[in-house]
Amino acid sequence: MAVALAILALLVALAALGLALRSGRPAPGATADDLPADAAGLRREVAALRAEAAGALRHLAVVRYDAFDEMGGLLSWSLALLDDAGDGVVLTSIRGRNEARTYAKSVAGWSSDQELSPEESEAVAHARLARS
Repeated sequence: MAVALAILALLVALAALGLALRSGRPAPGATADDLPADAAGLRREVAALRAEAAGALRHLAVVRYDAFDEMGGLLSWSLALLDDAGDGVVLTSIRGRNEARTYAKSVAGWSSDQELSPEESEAVAHARLARS
């Protein structure tokens, strides 16, 4: 449960950051004095922000499914959290009748050294298509 809450908090924070960036509002604590006055300085600032954003986990996708025939409700899930290069992690929670198991697999360049389940592969594929 704590992992799920942490993931939810991360997603909310990422969504808030994305909204702030899209709306053009300054970062908390930023003042007009922090911005360069010339166009070349602004271009450098934008380039630096784009380079920084490339490493952010911006490609997200969740696939929900029934891991076992006797279980319904799509209680199992795989979540892909990836940056622009396809590096990140796939988190999977498999819910059974009496227990739940959670797995984490690293992803580099949109693939993993560890074998991905069909649902994990689907989450990575959906995350790759996700544009922010």
